[in-house]
Amino acid sequence: MTDKRLHKMVDGVKVYLTPEEEAEIRAEWAANEAKMKATEYIEKRRLEYPPFTDYLDGIVKGDQAQVQAYIDACLAVKNKYPKV
Repeated sequence: MTDKRLHKMVDGVKVYLTPEEEAEIRAEWAANEAKMKATEYIEKRRLEYPPFTDYLDGIVKGDQAQVQAYIDACLAVKNKYPKV
């Protein structure tokens, strides 16, 4: 059976963490995981947003349909990956 307690190596010797140390480490892990989960939408959106040059091109050309298509595409990505 494998021991599930956390440990550290001190001078090449496995030393198990105290319950207080282990609780602190596990709380830090949980906080990091919560932060990652709460912000994962940012990277997903970044990867799917259309290039902003599409928007600028529409502005320069005065093509309102192109500008609106860009806005619609961005809103679709926001809806696909909402903030948590």
